[in-house]
Amino acid sequence: MHILFLSDNFPPEVNAPASRTFEHCREWVKAGHRVTVITGVPNFPKGEVFGGYRNRLWQAEEMSGIRVIRVWTYITANEGFLKRILDYLSFMLSAFFAALFVRKVDIIIGTSPQFFTAVAAFMTSLLKRRPWIFELRDIWPESIRTVGAMRSSRALDLLEKLELFLYRRASAIVAVTHAFRDNLIARGIDGAKIHVVTNGVDTSRFAPREKDSGLAAELGLEGKFVAGYIGTHGMAHALETILDAAGKIRAEPDGDRFRFLFLGDGSSKAALVARAGKEGLDNVIFVDTVPKDEVVRYWSLLDASIIHLRRTPLFETVIPSKLFECMGMGIPVLHGVRGESAMIVTQEQVGLSFEPEDYDDLCRVLRTLVSEPETLQRLRGNGPAAAARYDRRVLAGRMLDILQDVATRRSAA
Repeated sequence: MHILFLSDNFPPEVNAPASRTFEHCREWVKAGHRVTVITGVPNFPKGEVFGGYRNRLWQAEEMSGIRVIRVWTYITANEGFLKRILDYLSFMLSAFFAALFVRKVDIIIGTSPQFFTAVAAFMTSLLKRRPWIFELRDIWPESIRTVGAMRSSRALDLLEKLELFLYRRASAIVAVTHAFRDNLIARGIDGAKIHVVTNGVDTSRFAPREKDSGLAAELGLEGKFVAGYIGTHGMAHALETILDAAGKIRAEPDGDRFRFLFLGDGSSKAALVARAGKEGLDNVIFVDTVPKDEVVRYWSLLDASIIHLRRTPLFETVIPSKLFECMGMGIPVLHGVRGESAMIVTQEQVGLSFEPEDYDDLCRVLRTLVSEPETLQRLRGNGPAAAARYDRRVLAGRMLDILQDVATRRSAA
């Protein structure tokens, strides 16, 4: 089977869509299938083209047996709604035209979070007369409305009509959470064609390891209890809550034993850095995005990982992918997200939950880990066992079964 996958993020980018797409496609190639990925040049999240690449109309390479076609896009940083829409639209058009030159395709996948990629997949499926899969990683554009990134209600209403059209026309939908599936069914989408394949973790890369002593010394973290946030610094993440907690902890008698590490970039980072400097939060350390192979070194520094999203009903349907990486590394999670992901944290006993946007509650669970060493060790030990239930290889196999079923039914028809 020849699988054509459209995704505007792909390695060497290190965000969740890039990792999921690459790890699934890698496993499908190992299973004997041919996979072509159409993507842009790596530039996320700063909007700066990675070294060794140029923003050209067409360039091809091979990664782990995957044929990767990179197309021209309008490049901008992950900030500013209008510019990002131009980025999304340019990829939609470039990916569609590139897809026309990919021959003998059996099935097409378009992945969100932004659904203009799914539009390109839909248009490609019409011309090639092949089934297409909508991989649903975010309820978009509802998430835009939630974080207030766009004020025009009429424009959002039009986008939501397009969203529902795509759900209806997709041969199948693969959602990353059960809550997303429930959301679509409640909006009239046929539940029989909606499947759930959660995010997961590459357990061959994310496994328990000793702290990187050289990196700890370089960052001044030796002998400190390190709580860290690794990922996109965006509007949805409300990372001001972590700065509030850092300020409170710093003022306490033993506050110097704690450090807060931020790794990543995004639309809110500059404001976070400026605020930390203005308030003299010398217990907060910011590190820019690092290459994928380096990320685990920074994970190893953490005694606890903070996962946080705004307090809103929409985000109760989300399962942050970094949760599974924390499990794999055996890092206890301080989890500030309500809903389905909080249920996983509780059921798997891999962390402690706190109320989103409540820095006092974050300080409470942080203190619990420090004052109860047995709890800290128990949560650490539970992580790897839980991660095995979300192994990316197994999940890639589940999604492959869905693709094969759709392709077989189409051929029979």
